Amino acid sequence: MGKHRTPYPAEFRAQTVELVKAGRRPEELEKEFEPTAQTIYNWVAQADRSGAVSSDSQIEFISGSAGVIKLPI
Repeated sequence: MGKHRTPYPAEFRAQTVELVKAGRRPEELEKEFEPTAQTIYNWVAQADRSGAVSSDSQIEFISGSAGVIKLPI
């Protein structure tokens, strides 16, 4: 049986994706943080496809005239 680790929190994944989009290389981030470069590439690809990092736990906040509305994705 392979090792299993607890999934990274959605906020951590989102911040990592933002660092890549800001110009950092996944290989740099791999040395600084725990996820592998391939994992980070996967997160970026997922974010590009869906507009969010994790569709199962991400909550998007939309500002409207009625205030803040929570939309589950």
